[in-house]
Order: sequence, then C-alpha cells, then structure tokens
Amino acid sequence: MEKLLGLTPAMGWNSWNTFTWDINEQLICDVADQFVSEGYKEAGYKYIVIDDCWSLKERDEQGRLVPDPNKFPSGMKALADYIHDRGLKFGMYSCAGTHTCAGFPGSFEHEFQDAKTFAEWGVDFLKYDYCFKPRNISGEILYKRMSLALKNCGRDILFSACNWGEDNVYQWIRESGAHMYRSTLDIQDNWESIKSLAISQLDKVCYTGSFCHNDMDMLVVGMYGGSNDGFIGSKIGGCTDNEYKTHYSLWSMMGSPLMIGSDIRSASQATKQILLNKDIIAINQDQEARGAYRIKPEPNWFHTYETFMLVKALTDGDVAVGFFNLSDSQRELPLLFWDIGLPYASGVSLSLYDCWEHKELGVFKERYSAVVPAHDCLVIRAKLVR
Repeated sequence: MEKLLGLTPAMGWNSWNTFTWDINEQLICDVADQFVSEGYKEAGYKYIVIDDCWSLKERDEQGRLVPDPNKFPSGMKALADYIHDRGLKFGMYSCAGTHTCAGFPGSFEHEFQDAKTFAEWGVDFLKYDYCFKPRNISGEILYKRMSLALKNCGRDILFSACNWGEDNVYQWIRESGAHMYRSTLDIQDNWESIKSLAISQLDKVCYTGSFCHNDMDMLVVGMYGGSNDGFIGSKIGGCTDNEYKTHYSLWSMMGSPLMIGSDIRSASQATKQILLNKDIIAINQDQEARGAYRIKPEPNWFHTYETFMLVKALTDGDVAVGFFNLSDSQRELPLLFWDIGLPYASGVSLSLYDCWEHKELGVFKERYSAVVPAHDCLVIRAKLVR
C-alpha cells in the first residue's frame, strides 16, 4: 500500500538547477532510466519534475497550455506514461502569476482548467512558482485556489508551493493544502548560499511536518558549478564534496524535500555516495517527519549561528544528531546528553552510529564531543541503552 501523499518529504529530481531552459523529452527519459539503473528509485527518489520553459508562449484557442512540440514531440501524456512504466512519478511546473518566471503562460485565473489538464496528462507533482502575480491579490488566496483545483481534478497531485518565503507564508501555508512550500530564495551552487539558506531556517523548524514540509530549495549536490545559468551555477566552480555532504545532511535533518538538481547521468562516485546514503535518507524519511531542534555548543565561544547541533526525534525511539560546523576553521562540538532529555541519573547511555562512515562509535554516558572540520559535519543515530 502506498503511503499517504505528503506524509514524508518528497524525493526526486528537478530539471532547473542544471538545465534551466534547455530541456527536452530525451533528457527526461534518460533521467528516468538513470533513476532505475543507478539505484535512485530503490533509495526512495521517485519524482521526475520538469521545471519552467516546457510550454509554448501562448495558450491554444481553448485556453489550454501547449507543450513545446520541438522539446516534447510526443506530448506530456506519452512522457508521463514512460515515467510511470518505470515505477516513477511525473512532475511539472506552473506559476501563480499571469506568466512563469521565464515568461511562459502562468495559471492565474486558469487554475481549474490547468489542474484538469495536468490530471489528463498523468501529472503527479506540481511545482507552483510566484512570478508576475498581480499586486492587488494576495498570494495566500492564489495558493489556496490552486490547491482546491488540484484536490478536485480527479488525480492525486502533490502540491509544491514555491513563493520563496514571502508574505509570511509560515502562518497560512499548511491550511492552504500545500504538501511542501519553498521557504527561501533560490539556491546557488556555492558554500555561502548553502550556509545562508540553512541559517535562515534554523528558527523555522517548528513550521515543518507531515503533509506540509519546509522546502529549502533543490539540492546542488554534485553540480560542481555545472549549470547553464550563471546565477545558479555561480562563478566560483561549485562546492567541495565535503560541503555537498554537509548540504545534504542539513536538508535531511531539517526535513526538507530532497530534490536532486545535478545531471545524474554523469554523477561522480562521491556524488552517488552522498545522494544514495540510506542512513541519511532514513532520517529525512522518518515516518513522523518531525522537525529538528537546535542546540548551541557550550561554552559558547564560537559564532552563534555557524556551529550548532540539530537533534531529531525518530519514530522508533532513536535520536538523530547532526554536528554542524559552518565556520572556516575546525571546531569541537560537545553534546551534553542532559540537553536532549537524558540525565546521568537515569542510568541510560547512548549507543552511537556514524551515518556517513556507516560504523558504530561505541556507547557513551553523559556527553559526546565531536571534532568537526570546517564546512563539515558528523551525523549520528543514537540508540538508548541501559
């Protein structure tokens, strides 16, 4: 039996970060095939999502969206069938405004028509952007409008709201019906972008959970500066593998959807080891989908926001702990078990497992201290033992 739509954060691939406007039918089919052959599907990734620039610039005479026949000659229904035949889900993109961010037709005042069209094509996921919204209507009502349209289109479609954290979205997005929502501006393939997006959400951990997940934007793991968009790819050549590992760990611990943005057809071995780490994925996909809480290291000699621990309660009683050092020098981060609700007087210890090295670290009482290199992390799964 398939789990409920939006129960845990979505996992998949989106075309935008690497390919932006340069998308086509063969690319999407190749990614779907790669999902199966390289183990992404088995690891839990299932959504193949086409972002902006897939349609013609004008609707047809009936007001329907029209796929670009040069990019998608077989049409969207045939492409959806191809993806479904491989046991995967098909995702598409539209916008709450009159036009998409790249200037193609948006769904403003076409919400119910477009939802019906998407359902007929076999769409399973809709990313819904926020460009070119008329200024005298609230974004809140527009997202509620599309949510209502999708829930009544005759097909289960996961609704991915993407308003970049604007309009105090945290206060109304859950009741809108969206299954996930973008809470940040666009990510770039550089360390400073990853760091700033993560820090911006540290005080928003209470705004994520089952059926409405805080989306910190798509992953840049494995891009190495390889985007055809200068803004996303940045001009500094991407990140190191350790920085990508930290990026993936932050997104996983903080409950963000895991939407790959790199070209997985040419993924390095290091990229595959990050994206296919089942121990980290299990934390992100824990069935209760609880947000992580932050613990600042003591004594607090370090920069307030650059070193911290994230703690996530898991369904089976284990605790996931991420030790994050976003600073530019090595740090020692001590975790006092008292701070996660485990007093020494309880007689209970923690058996620690390293989720990146895939090995047991031993049994510890009262505290555990980790030395973490710059821009790096340690993620452990802790089991209570008596």
